[in-house]
Amino acid sequence: MVTFPAKVIEPIGRFLRREEKKLVKRKKEITKADPFEDVRRLSDNAAADADAAEQVGHERARAMRDQVDRKLIQVKKALTRIKIGKYAICEKCGQMIDTDRLMIMPETTVCIKCEKKKEK
Repeated sequence: MVTFPAKVIEPIGRFLRREEKKLVKRKKEITKADPFEDVRRLSDNAAADADAAEQVGHERARAMRDQVDRKLIQVKKALTRIKIGKYAICEKCGQMIDTDRLMIMPETTVCIKCEKKKEK
């Protein structure tokens, strides 16, 4: 099995750890901005239009939080694969992931062929 040298993997790991911290911080910010997280909301008898605005704000926050969660899972998976020595090896077929793909998406754990199969 071919693996990348440690001097190549190390900066990728540092980048992914920084990315993980940014995503965790972003998730907290999104949660804090979610109108449903405001405890004053429970005692406020707001008008229907305010309730609708809160609903839309909550849905937007939830969608953004879901997107951050998906990215965070990918980053954590990539960090785990670095730790166990399987970074840049497709988790589906076992082949090396193209370096161009890794440059664009260092958190990816599948090669482009397997990704295309999954999309069909």
